Amino acid sequence: MSDLDRLLTRDSIHLDAAAADWRAAIAAAGALLENEGAITGAYTRAMIASVEEKGPYIVVAPGFAFAHARPSEAVHRTAMSWVRLTEPVEFGHDANDPVTLVVALAAKDPKEHLRAMRRLATVLGSPERRAALDRAATPDEVLAVLTEGAPSSSPAGERPADPGAAAPEAGTERTTTAGAAASRNKILTVCGNGLGTSLFLKNTLEQVLDRWGWSPFLTVEATDTISARGKAKEADCILTSGEIARTLGDVGVPVRVVENFTSTAELDAALRELYDV
Repeated sequence: MSDLDRLLTRDSIHLDAAAADWRAAIAAAGALLENEGAITGAYTRAMIASVEEKGPYIVVAPGFAFAHARPSEAVHRTAMSWVRLTEPVEFGHDANDPVTLVVALAAKDPKEHLRAMRRLATVLGSPERRAALDRAATPDEVLAVLTEGAPSSSPAGERPADPGAAAPEAGTERTTTAGAAASRNKILTVCGNGLGTSLFLKNTLEQVLDRWGWSPFLTVEATDTISARGKAKEADCILTSGEIARTLGDVGVPVRVVENFTSTAELDAALRELYDV
């Protein structure tokens, strides 16, 4: 059984669901987790409130929203749900609306879902697999696409990272494009809660670092908005959504807005600019 299989069951997948608006779409995803006994209704309300307070930062890729809230007593166990909508709904995101897929995460343990998140980011970053998920007729078909072997090549339409790009040597100073400052060899990915969309972005970024051979030299840390302000001085830069970037304001290091959290090509370009590669 894979990590995703443990968190996402056929009973927590609803295909071709009707939702009048984004609140109803999140509520549908929450209801599946409530029916599974993974959460109470308070967590569903918290997922909706998070978007009301912070904006549509959970819309992390075209057509895809990753709903979540802070861990609380309303979460009984770590679990995920999957809702594919019959008609797309608007969340208010400038680049990634309208949304047809809502995945909800309830996390009891901040580390329990990490491998499942990495797998989900990889699958949704592949146009072929995303199309297969959109075509899936049953929950079993969704699970089959999510858990089949990882693709051996870069997703179609993505520009692969340059495997020959020079990696920073351990223990040596290198400069970023921000004021020719010495690299601190750390990047922060930031979201409202530090365990949902920031982890999604971290996982995609680490795919690029792996391809470049930079993983031994750069640390990627997922964190929340409050912690990010204190940790910014330890990092080279922050990667996040437009909504969270506006919340953070000036933190003393570059804050790069990422539109598509599943796009290795977008993150490849961001790294090349930030590190002057």
